[in-house]
Amino acid sequence: MRPTALEGWICSVEGLPALTRGALEELQLSRLNELLAREKRRGGFYRGLPDRIGGLDELAGLPFTTPDELAKSGASMLLTSTAEVQRIISGTTSGTTGLAKRVFYTRRDLEHTVGFFAAGISELVARGDRVLVAMPFSGPNGLGELICRAIISLGAHPVPVGVGVPLGRLDEILDCEKPSAYIGMSVPLLSLLRWREANGMRMYIERALVSGDACPKGVCSAIEALLGSRLFPHYGSREMCLGGAVTCPAHEGMHIRENHIFAEIIGRDGRPLPDGMTGELVITTLDMQAMPLIRYRTGDITRILPGPCPCGGTTRRIDHVQRADNPMEELDSALFCLSGLIDYMASVSDSGQLHIDAVGNVLPDELADVSGAWYGPAEVRVVAATPEFCGCYRDKRRIVRRTEGID
Repeated sequence: MRPTALEGWICSVEGLPALTRGALEELQLSRLNELLAREKRRGGFYRGLPDRIGGLDELAGLPFTTPDELAKSGASMLLTSTAEVQRIISGTTSGTTGLAKRVFYTRRDLEHTVGFFAAGISELVARGDRVLVAMPFSGPNGLGELICRAIISLGAHPVPVGVGVPLGRLDEILDCEKPSAYIGMSVPLLSLLRWREANGMRMYIERALVSGDACPKGVCSAIEALLGSRLFPHYGSREMCLGGAVTCPAHEGMHIRENHIFAEIIGRDGRPLPDGMTGELVITTLDMQAMPLIRYRTGDITRILPGPCPCGGTTRRIDHVQRADNPMEELDSALFCLSGLIDYMASVSDSGQLHIDAVGNVLPDELADVSGAWYGPAEVRVVAATPEFCGCYRDKRRIVRRTEGID
């Protein structure tokens, strides 16, 4: 088995003849010290940090950056002029309130992300393939647009569809374009595959990279059973310029983009944990031009897998990622084991009653029984899927207040 394509990209970008742990850690320390020196000269948010450290282990002695600090002090974290900024992503994330986080990127930041995307996508897409891109499209240098550029760089053909597209329209696109690969969120893919299977339609899609939201294990297993192939999960966030870690053909964790991102796992006490132990993911974006972050607490839960990857690669890998304090992923894994379920929205009333508004061919009692094992008794409503159905969620999946339930 060949090493992950990510490593060939890292060698190309960094001018390295081969990738070793020693070379990678030397690059990380050099990048980190360059960043600390830039911050000291800039006199911005990180002005109180030292201008260099002697080793990567000393990073653990620096303070964390929190999402609240990013929202409140983002302007002081910008290290370039506004004229160099090519893209700004702004907005509150699902389930959060208060000030919006604004993250800035330069042209080089975005080009690096396109290269990283291309490396990850190349694991499942070959020249000439048609790829359904079911990610948000928001104008130049948006996520969907960057993914399409990466696909084009591989000699393949993107089929941009975006999110929230009715099933009937997706049927038309699949029958016309016949894409063999998919890039998008996991639950919408499962919904599409189950809809087409129930209606006797050809699948076309054979391989998929899933990202953009949590990828529950039960959902991924159901997708793999329908596709007859393993999924390629990807992890990214706006704070790391959208691309962070991606699966290789060994399918044992996601390889971290270590030339640009230094990852730590911390426990509840804030101290770093050894490889193999589960905790909160903390990132330092070593080579972002516009808005590098130092020890940023993502709030996501995972672990760094110990030992080498079976693919023979050098980069460290993170395991399956969960959003902290969000039971939706467990609920998804449980409920989507019911093969007739197309989608559902979970909501809670002021009294604490769980409500499930489901779409598909499944009995309410079945849903109530399964959900009861995870969350307690639920009030369930089920309606049939129609060609006009375009998903229960437009953003990340979460249990919402009852007043936000589906129509």
